[in-house]
Amino acid sequence: MKKIIITGATSMIGSSIIEEAIKHKETEKIYAVVRRGTAKLDRLPADPRIRVIECDADQYGRLPELLGDCCDAFFHIAWTMTGNRNADNIAQADNIHYSLEAIRSAKALGCTTFVGAGSQAEYGSLNLEKISPDSPADPVQPYGIAKYAAGKLVRNEAEKLGMDCLWVRIFSVYGKYDKPNTMIVSTIDKFLHGEHAKFTEGIQLWDYLHASDAGRAFWLIGEKSTGIKVYCLGSGEKKQLKEYIMEMRDIVDPQIPLTFGEVPYGKSSVMNLCADISELEKDTGWKPQISFRDGIREIVDAKRNHR
Repeated sequence: MKKIIITGATSMIGSSIIEEAIKHKETEKIYAVVRRGTAKLDRLPADPRIRVIECDADQYGRLPELLGDCCDAFFHIAWTMTGNRNADNIAQADNIHYSLEAIRSAKALGCTTFVGAGSQAEYGSLNLEKISPDSPADPVQPYGIAKYAAGKLVRNEAEKLGMDCLWVRIFSVYGKYDKPNTMIVSTIDKFLHGEHAKFTEGIQLWDYLHASDAGRAFWLIGEKSTGIKVYCLGSGEKKQLKEYIMEMRDIVDPQIPLTFGEVPYGKSSVMNLCADISELEKDTGWKPQISFRDGIREIVDAKRNHR
C-alpha cells in the first residue's frame, strides 16, 4: 500500500494504524480524515507523508474531490455516537449511510481494498469458548445493531463494486487514547488519585488487546487480505476481569486494597468474551506482541508524567 486514506484518523484505532503505516518506507501518502475543528490533531505523528483532510461523516461523498488523488486502500474507522452505545436508533443508523458513502468514495478514489471497523457488539451476548467470524450474530444494543447492518451492507456493496472488503470486529482494545470512562482508564485514574474503585465480582472472562497491536493488525489486513471477509480482532487469550484489575493495581501500587462484588451485574452483562483470531493469523501472519502488563505500565507512566 503506497497511498492510504483513514477516516477517524485521530481515534485510538485510527491513530494506531497511522503509527504503523509510517514505519513502512513504501508508504508514500496517508490521508488522515478528521472531524472539522477536532482538538485531537496532536495525536497524529509529525511526518511529511500525512495530509490532514477535515471532513465530517455526512460529507464522505466529497472525499474524492477533497483528495484529488488516487489511493490503494481505505480504512473506515470513524463512527459517530461512539460515546453512547445506547444512543437512539436514528443516531446510530446514520452511520450505516456514512459507511456506504465511504466505500463508494473508496471506489471513486481507485482503492482496491476497503477495511471497516466492526465490533464484538455485533454478536450480542454469547457464551462461547471463543467467538469466531462465523459465530451467530444477534446484537441487542443500537450500536451493535447498526455496526452489524453497516458491515453487511458494506460487504454487499463491495461485491457490486468489485472490491476487496474486510470487516474487522474489534473486541476490547485499550491504549493511551482510550476513553476516560472505560473500565481500564477509569480504574487507573482512581488508583492514581487514591479513590475507591467499585467492581463487579470480576469473574467474567475477558480478552484485552493493546491499540498498537490492533493498528498493526489493521495494516496487515489492508496489505495481505483479499476477498470479502469478516475477522475477529482481540488477543485470542482470556482471563477473569479481576485478574486484569489486580495487575493494574500492582503496577500503580500493590498496597491498594481491592473489593469485588460491590457492583451488581446487569441483565445483559457479557460474561465470556474472547476472540477467535485463527483466521486473522492464518491470512496475515499477525500475532499480538504487547503484554497486558506492559500496555498498562505505558498508560500509568504517561499519566504520572503529565501530572
